[in-house]
Amino acid sequence: MPAPQARSMKLIVRLPARILFEEDVTKIEAKAENGWFGMLPRHIDFVTALKPSVMTFQPVGKPPEYVAIDHGILVKCGRELALSTRSAVRGTDITQLKQEIELQFLLQREHERAARSLEAKLEAELVRTLLESEKNG
Repeated sequence: MPAPQARSMKLIVRLPARILFEEDVTKIEAKAENGWFGMLPRHIDFVTALKPSVMTFQPVGKPPEYVAIDHGILVKCGRELALSTRSAVRGTDITQLKQEIELQFLLQREHERAARSLEAKLEAELVRTLLESEKNG
């Protein structure tokens, strides 16, 4: 009988500021730069870049789940499978996951719009200050 470690991998999904989740899994399916691939616990160690996509994973003793990711790097080393990405959303229902992704993108666009607006105000203030400085100097 194989050791428990040989039957599962520890999937760790890391975001820039936190770990989204850690889960023992029996397999994953993900999309790399050169297409879709699957991975089982005894897969060789390697590193690959992932494209924005929905990765499927099989938690031990549970139904399949999904994680929608932005670009990412997947590293398989021994029993550990580490995914680093800028953003990710985990879900058990693909339809609900799609809705969560759309909401997250909407919030991200609003945040980016507010940041651009603030940047434009700061630039205008800087120009105004420089013009006043030249006028008085």
